[in-house]
Amino acid sequence: MLVYPRAIMRPMQIGDISLDWLYEADFGLDGGAMFGVVPRVVWSKRYPADSENFIPLSLRPLLVRRPGTVMLIDAGYGNKLTEKQRVQYRLSRDCDPRRDLARFGLAPEDVTHLVFTHLHPDHAGGATTLEADGSIRPTFPRARVVVQRLELEAMTTPHLRTKHAYQEENWRPVADAGLAHVVDGTAEIAEGIEVHLTGGHTQGHQILKMSSGGQTVLHMGDLLPTHAHINPLWVMAYDDFPMQSIEQKARWLPRAQAEGWWLSFYHDRKLLAARFDAAGKVCDALDAPLLASTAV
Repeated sequence: MLVYPRAIMRPMQIGDISLDWLYEADFGLDGGAMFGVVPRVVWSKRYPADSENFIPLSLRPLLVRRPGTVMLIDAGYGNKLTEKQRVQYRLSRDCDPRRDLARFGLAPEDVTHLVFTHLHPDHAGGATTLEADGSIRPTFPRARVVVQRLELEAMTTPHLRTKHAYQEENWRPVADAGLAHVVDGTAEIAEGIEVHLTGGHTQGHQILKMSSGGQTVLHMGDLLPTHAHINPLWVMAYDDFPMQSIEQKARWLPRAQAEGWWLSFYHDRKLLAARFDAAGKVCDALDAPLLASTAV
């Protein structure tokens, strides 16, 4: 039986930017899919699997705050999943980013920016909410919703591989409400916070670089889903363009390691963020909380 933490984590502070990890749920995916061509005998030493080859993962939207800005990076599955889907993904509980924001004293209307690394349902599903009357509406009615143009094109004109990876209901209500803010490539979306187009995992996947007070946090989305993916060659079978993933990791990770940047994680069950040395070993880490837990 899966358990989940109930305590609120202390924020990470870099200059005047604070970061908190919302906790939506634990879930599981096949380890072979998560590590692609890397043999299980190798990757399981870094990230053990269960008897069915599933590895434990989490859904952790990142809450970023600085004066005048309340930003959410990705939003989890949201509340539109069927019971069959919840069982399939081994979700530990129902998903709802509004509940998780409330634990930090915030309402959906307080969110000024919602940034998607990409539009897969485990990242973008929470952008819209299934209401009691059956309607689907934007979850964050005042937020500027930032997405790469190439990612939007990938969703609206899918090919055979990607046609089941996107769901119109996660984006159309946002666009119809006039909340979409589409960017091309690199853009500063708030003071000290930039998005950079990488591709790789999806056509329009983007990462975020957050800097303040001489410190930097790099959020690489699904290019670096867990700390065990620090090797540039360890990419997921889920990546649509794996060679792009490798190239982008080889571009960004050496700089992060050399300059002492923190790397934050969306799916890692063990770590929220870490800094790595040149050899790829963790030298500082912010552990995911394993506090008083309650079975679901």
